[in-house]
Amino acid sequence: MWLRALFLSCWALSAVAEPLRVAVYNTELDRDGPGILLRDILEGAEDVAAAAALVAAARPDILLLTRFDYDHGLMALSAFNDRLGAVRFPHLFALRPNTGRATGLDLDRDGRRGEPEDAQSFGRFSGQNGMAILSRHPVETEAVRDFSAFLWRDLPGARLPEAGGAPFWDDGVLAVLRLSTTGHWDVPVRIGGRVLHLLAFHASPPVFDGPEDRNGLRAAEELRFWQLHLDGAFGPPPGPDVVLLGTANIDPEKGDGRQQAMRALLADPRLQDPRPRDAEGAETADWPEGPGRLRVDYLLPGAGLQVLGAGLLPGGPASRHKLVWTDLAFPPP
Repeated sequence: MWLRALFLSCWALSAVAEPLRVAVYNTELDRDGPGILLRDILEGAEDVAAAAALVAAARPDILLLTRFDYDHGLMALSAFNDRLGAVRFPHLFALRPNTGRATGLDLDRDGRRGEPEDAQSFGRFSGQNGMAILSRHPVETEAVRDFSAFLWRDLPGARLPEAGGAPFWDDGVLAVLRLSTTGHWDVPVRIGGRVLHLLAFHASPPVFDGPEDRNGLRAAEELRFWQLHLDGAFGPPPGPDVVLLGTANIDPEKGDGRQQAMRALLADPRLQDPRPRDAEGAETADWPEGPGRLRVDYLLPGAGLQVLGAGLLPGGPASRHKLVWTDLAFPPP
């Protein structure tokens, strides 16, 4: 019996001893209507082929895609996975995002309802601009915690937009308005004898609003949500084996976002910032006609995980965003 226990213990250690490459990539593959992304994947569109080639070159073990349309049955995600050839992933996961989810309200206060701006977050259809996880290790789907329906007003110490010294939204809006632009997911992935919690999100761009700065405030609050989650404010905290990853849309030093919110998250002692770089620097995206080069995509491992390496891969013709990767290892138990 003791020999069997020793064997299982050694097997569990060996299963987590290999480096684990985790990556996040804002693909910019969202389309203007349902089913269009699936069609383009099946027809081999140029940007789809470029995105697939980039993922194949990175060879991650776990990958979060942002700005990738969601559909029923994950048909587009499955078709994209098939384009990856030898690096195809055995485990796929996605949930319906808040983007494009109708509210029936006039959220931008322009006197009209039912526009993309009036959804829980901007979207021309429900599912546009979603997120997806591809993994070589099994996702414990029954233990996933989806906070996407969490109301902004219910965030402890919620900072809500104001206009002229009064609330920008009335109580009717606040009773339905969610915090998450796309989603906040706590996704456990089993890797040998350990469980790694992926804290995945895609926050609002801090622009496309008015002096009330509703999108800027929302993006900052979406960051603060994760710190409260690590505190255990919304149930049991995920523990030390975590990776917070996604598109935050805030640079800690420049751009239109609330930079202090990003700096506070990067300084959180429960997380570490590998600060991946390439020859151009640490910026992960470039808008030549707008704010220029900014660091907006992040992969922040828990402080107890070992960081073995980190870097960026250019998105090429597929995206203005670079793929961010980090090689990790679990510490000995």
